[in-house]
Amino acid sequence: MIRAALLLASVLALPAPAGAQDDPAPFIARIEAAQSPNRQGFDGLTIPELLARFKVPGASVAVIKDFKIHWAKGYGLADVTANRPVEVTTAFQAASISKPVMAMAAVRLAQEGRFSLDQNINSLLKSWRVPESELTRSQPVTPRSLLSHTSGSDDGFGFPGYDPDAPRPTVPQILNGESPSNVGAVRFVRPPFTGQKYSGGGTEMMQLALTDLTGQPFAELMRQKVLDPLGMTASSYEQPPTGAIAERTARAHGGDGKAMGAKWHVYPEQAAAGLWTTPSDLAKVAIETQRAIQGPAGKVLSQASAREMIAPTGMGPFAVGFMVEKRGEGWYFMHSGGNWGFRCDLVAHVRKGYGVVVMTNGDNGGAIIREIEERVAAAYGWDSLDKPIPR
Repeated sequence: MIRAALLLASVLALPAPAGAQDDPAPFIARIEAAQSPNRQGFDGLTIPELLARFKVPGASVAVIKDFKIHWAKGYGLADVTANRPVEVTTAFQAASISKPVMAMAAVRLAQEGRFSLDQNINSLLKSWRVPESELTRSQPVTPRSLLSHTSGSDDGFGFPGYDPDAPRPTVPQILNGESPSNVGAVRFVRPPFTGQKYSGGGTEMMQLALTDLTGQPFAELMRQKVLDPLGMTASSYEQPPTGAIAERTARAHGGDGKAMGAKWHVYPEQAAAGLWTTPSDLAKVAIETQRAIQGPAGKVLSQASAREMIAPTGMGPFAVGFMVEKRGEGWYFMHSGGNWGFRCDLVAHVRKGYGVVVMTNGDNGGAIIREIEERVAAAYGWDSLDKPIPR
């Protein structure tokens, strides 16, 4: 814990600048202009040409500057079968970025006194239990361990989702690997806090704990605790989506840029993979975290709670929800996501009030996400994400 405290102190040591909101047009023009991709080594490509080169139908971007959304824009097609363009209101699957948004709700409930991040998770669970074993005898599985991927679980798998017409499992069935679940059971193979391994199953335990504790459906709980307070009106954890959001969803596309068999998959693993949202709405999550870190509090998080979400454990990059990394001279919190036919990423500076969210509707989306992020970083003069980028 001493190591984690020292790491947090170094993360928070940089000064936070103040700055005026500049006209976004020159920044957008520079980012969109033809330039050689930093990692792919092709001739100069514009953003639309990047999409075409890597067979990604559409992308949506939101850029944060001075703790505000500086601009947002859509590129390409939301659905190749309907020739429907991506707009800033087009909803994408956030995939694993669903996890830190869920963590924000969990941390808020903890700050409200509903539970402690360090209590035995079995004291919250009613419809499922972490099996008692020698591994958890001296140190139980806790909310903190589940949210930071240090619980000792060894599932390590992602969730492929379900065809909209297919039977869907309950969360206990998912955790037990019981039909109709399409993943294996969650197992514990090491004591908590002895290592870090990414665990979607652990996230689902946390989902179940929150619904068992509050008695609320998960989507409603998330709407009440995070989405509505942050003004995330284009977002929902409902699976499948309903209402206006269902009408604005992007379609999933494969690596060849063609439409998949279903429009998208459904994810009963809501906390781990089930958020429908836009880059602008996800940017509000990043800004809430940044502002609350500065203090005294944000709309959802206290300063102490926000710092929990970016405090390294000392066992790997994950804090309580977000990954935290030093890239070049800057500390950033971040999370990426990948569902069937969707790829996305969020990255934001811990102290300096800038960041970017990129969401795509193609399996090859990862090929362009980092390039767009690096163009944004170069245009805005961020602390380097990797190394100086020649432009």
